[in-house]
Amino acid sequence: MGLSWRIAYNFLRDGRAQTLLIVVGVAVGAAVIVFITALVNGLQSNIVQRTLGTQAHIVVSSPDLEPLAPPVPPGTVDLRSTDARPQRLRAINNWPGVLDVLQRLGGVKAASPIVTGPAFAQRGTAVRAVAIIGIVPQRYVQVIPVDKDIVRGRFAVGASQALIGTRLAQDLGLRVGDKLRIQGASGGAQVFDVVGIFSLGVRDLDQRYVYIGLEPAQALLGLPGGVTEIDLTVDRIFDAEAIAARIARLTGLKSESWMTTNGQLLNALRSQSLSSAMIRIFVALSVAFGIASVLAVSVVQRTREIGILRAMGATRGRILAVFLFEGGAVGFAGSTLGAAAGTGLAWVFNNYGPGLFIVPVPWSLAVQAVALATLAGVAAAALPALRAARLDPVVAIRYV
Repeated sequence: MGLSWRIAYNFLRDGRAQTLLIVVGVAVGAAVIVFITALVNGLQSNIVQRTLGTQAHIVVSSPDLEPLAPPVPPGTVDLRSTDARPQRLRAINNWPGVLDVLQRLGGVKAASPIVTGPAFAQRGTAVRAVAIIGIVPQRYVQVIPVDKDIVRGRFAVGASQALIGTRLAQDLGLRVGDKLRIQGASGGAQVFDVVGIFSLGVRDLDQRYVYIGLEPAQALLGLPGGVTEIDLTVDRIFDAEAIAARIARLTGLKSESWMTTNGQLLNALRSQSLSSAMIRIFVALSVAFGIASVLAVSVVQRTREIGILRAMGATRGRILAVFLFEGGAVGFAGSTLGAAAGTGLAWVFNNYGPGLFIVPVPWSLAVQAVALATLAGVAAAALPALRAARLDPVVAIRYV
């Protein structure tokens, strides 16, 4: 193998200009693969983070109420139209037991019980329809980090403490320390101290959400001791749909993942991933064809040398190894330079670009690009190498 490598190295060194051109071509291809992949991954991560930063990965709740219909005798065709039943606030049966099961489920990172429903927020004569969300603070922030979105005041909820959005604060003229009266669906009302104002970055949420303690929310919504939802966050966000289906089978409850409720976002992410994969495939093919064409020319140029080597006793396997080494060498050298160039482009984008999002370049991506280009180089060298190995030494020397 050492002799085959030395011969391959000498062939590459003798054709410096040719070798340089193909190495540069491979480097450009590898740089495109690294930068485009990192760019798409960074864009997707930013979109998912902004979207899922205000919602749970999975929401578990009571199943919907089914329409009531009289039984139909056997053999009878039912032609009646049954209206859907109006859905009302309902607590999850035995929610502490369900919560314990969900926390132990594989792939689930954190779980938080909440009680949520409609209410009215009032200050003076100003009234707004809001959605109150009763939470256990230390659990809820593990699912949705609201504590990081506080713009004024502090993150705290309790028996008489509330957090409101910036839009709601503006509509009602509220500041930190002011009083806010909330009337729930049960008809009861309570006055809360505004201890913090948050901005989730979504206008509707900042205008409607009011975070309070779990027990006050239960009292306002007429659900003493109950919760309406259990919010979950998972380790791998794209496994959410499978985990939600498993939860539905285990508990018999309604389980919706972010992939179900954000169908258009999921389609956009899949389209981006497909586009990125297609770019990588076509760039890799172009690199492979470039290496193959150069090595095919090299076989023609080295016909005399190949014939002499065969006449001196070099086996077909050794000649085959020489050109495979050439393909692997130019693939490795070019992809290494390209991976460095792609990483540099990402650095320039992060430091001097528009600053909309960060483009991370993990080491694994650079290693994958180098491995892909090296394998492509070896594969592209296969046909020229087979042609060189099949040359008859007498014919090769005779026709040069």
